[in-house]
This record gives sequence, structure tokens and C-alpha cells, in this order.
Amino acid sequence: MCTVVSDSEQQEQEQRHIEKLQVFKIQGRDKRGRKILQVIGKYFPARILSVDAVNRYLEERVFPKLEKRPFSVLYIHTDVERGENFPGISALRSIYDAVPVNVKNNLEAVYFVHPGLQARLFLATFGRLMFSGGFYGKLKYVSRLDYLWEHVRRSEVELPDFVHDHDEDLEYRPMMDYGLESDHPRVYGAPSVDSPVAMYSMRCIS
Repeated sequence: MCTVVSDSEQQEQEQRHIEKLQVFKIQGRDKRGRKILQVIGKYFPARILSVDAVNRYLEERVFPKLEKRPFSVLYIHTDVERGENFPGISALRSIYDAVPVNVKNNLEAVYFVHPGLQARLFLATFGRLMFSGGFYGKLKYVSRLDYLWEHVRRSEVELPDFVHDHDEDLEYRPMMDYGLESDHPRVYGAPSVDSPVAMYSMRCIS
């Protein structure tokens, strides 16, 4: 016998899934004393979540905790894959449009960690069309964690191990940050850009 799940029940299940994965988390403050809304891109299950469920989760469980005060967003783009974690352009636009005006106005900075070349190109083109000019002006690319700690209170922010591991990889292979070499594990110190095994990363949003 087939069990029929209503839309509201489906959204509730999806919201519990978001909560369990800790995609969105308010944690710590930046050096201007603003609360930080941390978003872990790798944890976002884009293939199974509906836009409505995400919007409802933000409206009910995230925005109220910001207390109608200025805040910043710490977005971790490390290891994001287009087919797994990227919800698509139309979904991003729908989520952004659903954010209340007062929340948009209180957002004062977006720290975009480990953006990569493709993410920069995406935001420089589609991003300008999707988001308001005010939002784009608040965007700050952070290629290394050392630069992040110049803006964020390090003792108050906990990042997943894979973020630190990737940051260490970039120290050994800086060209990987710009999509000029493969991000597949290999021996540090081996030839990188000039090596025949080096390749341009073709991940769309990486």
C-alpha cells in the first residue's frame, strides 16, 4: 500500500534534513560585533530539497535568531559540486527574492570562502543580474582562511575539517585556487602548472 505524503509533511521532512546537516548555522561574530550566519555549501542537498522548504526554514528558524540587527554571512564554498550542492540559478533567485527586505538591509557583509575561478566568473556575470547591486557590493572573496581571521573572530567560529584541509592544499598548490590545475590528490612538490597532468578544472561552480 502506497503512503501519500502531503506537501506540508514533505516540507517538514526537508526542514528536519536541513537542520540535521547544519547547512545554516548562526555562530560567532565578526570583528565589528555582528552575528554571523554560517552557510556550508557542501552540506546543501540541492538534489532533494525544494525551494519552498528552504525559504520556510530560513523564515522560521534562521531569520528570527538574527534579532533584526546587522549581521554578516560566512559562506563556505569549499568542495561544492554543481550536480550535488548547487541548486541552480532559478532556485537561487527564488530564495534571494523571498528574503524579507529588512533582513536584506541588515546584511552588511558576505565572506565568500574558497571561491575559485568559476564561482567568481559566475557571480561577475549572472550574479549581477540575480542580486541587487547593494548585495554584490557587500561580497568579499576570501581565498585563504588566514585572510578570513582578519575579519572574523577566530575563537568563535568552528569550521569543518575539510575546509582546513583544502586551505592547506592551496598553500602547496596556489594555482588550484584559480582553476588552473587539477584538484585531485597527488604528491605535493610534484610539477603542477607545467606538468602534463595539470588541467583546467571544469567544475561549473567550484
